[in-house]
Amino acid sequence: MLTQTLQVAVLVGNGVVAGVLFAVALSTLPALIAMPPGRYIYAHKLLGRNWDPTMPILVLSTMALDLVLIAVAPQTTAPLFSTAAVLLVVVSVVSHFANVPINKQVRTLDPDHMPTDWADPRPLWRRWHLLRTACAVVALAVNATAIAVS
Repeated sequence: MLTQTLQVAVLVGNGVVAGVLFAVALSTLPALIAMPPGRYIYAHKLLGRNWDPTMPILVLSTMALDLVLIAVAPQTTAPLFSTAAVLLVVVSVVSHFANVPINKQVRTLDPDHMPTDWADPRPLWRRWHLLRTACAVVALAVNATAIAVS
């Protein structure tokens, strides 16, 4: 019963992480890219207010559940749960060391007084975001596979 509860929790956590990142990639990001710089800065500040610490906690908690499942689930599934955990670590590392620093820099800007030498971070932010989105979706598929074969 404990293993099944953990499996449900890992799927819910990973599903929410993958779903949020996918929704941002599919809808939010294209909208932000289409905006002029000042409007982008304004919207970015509004959209980014509530992600931290919710997403880091959710990503790392789900990764921790994968680590527990390595120990309590059938040993044949350990490599799959290990792979999913590593993919979620990649999500966390990319977020912390790539996307978050860009977000912090964007939050320092005044949307009404953009610097003339402003370097648009959106293309770089998009590439990092798509990497972490892909990792989260693949982790979900790997977790689902591990549960289906256990």
